[in-house]
Amino acid sequence: MHTMQIFRSRWAVLATALLWPLLLTAQTPMAGDSIADVTKGSVRVKIETRLGDIVVRLYDATPRHRDNFVKLVKEGYYDGTLFHRVIKGFMIQGGDPNSKGAAADQELGTGGPGYTLEAEIVDGLYHKRGALAAAREGDEVNPERRSGGSQFYIVWGRKYSPRQMEYLIDKMRMEHPETGGMTEAQEHAYATYGGTPHLDGQYTVFGEVEEGLDVVEQIQNCETTAADRPVEDVAVKMTIIK
Repeated sequence: MHTMQIFRSRWAVLATALLWPLLLTAQTPMAGDSIADVTKGSVRVKIETRLGDIVVRLYDATPRHRDNFVKLVKEGYYDGTLFHRVIKGFMIQGGDPNSKGAAADQELGTGGPGYTLEAEIVDGLYHKRGALAAAREGDEVNPERRSGGSQFYIVWGRKYSPRQMEYLIDKMRMEHPETGGMTEAQEHAYATYGGTPHLDGQYTVFGEVEEGLDVVEQIQNCETTAADRPVEDVAVKMTIIK
């Protein structure tokens, strides 16, 4: 048995199908902070697409990623780029500048602004459905888990049954007795709404969808090519909401 990896691009998100429980990392809220405090954010960004609008809130707990995203949005960097990598039941990925006006057979996923960001993997921020996170190169070439400078993904994931959650929680408690495994908030989110818990602790989560989760669902249901690109392009335009 092996872990299925999908790394068709430089800045990618690991997709797992078989050994997802083995990739989980325990997370707990930061000392002295509640989950509500960790997920606070005053900056909101509207992502316009042909299927509707998505509004995301950027977390103040991840200031490097927040400020970089805001900078790129204000510069118009993302306008005209595509959700170039869409995997049903997993996530939708965008932010590659090379996707602007890209030919149908053009390989995408290698573009960026020419820099990376120091990871901001914060306890209490996890891959629930609708989470906004930064794509990055794999651990074998990027052990510090630095984020790509522009590519991002929005989580869809799946819901976990009571039996699956029980197995998952017990496993995490055994492997991470010092933290007690999952927080109650994580348990509730993955059982009630869904997500991709195997990515927790692996990638920087820096925001979440406030409006338009139904649009995310439509995009992740798009027909795609063998390279996971939607057959009909889904381009974006982004603006800061005052």
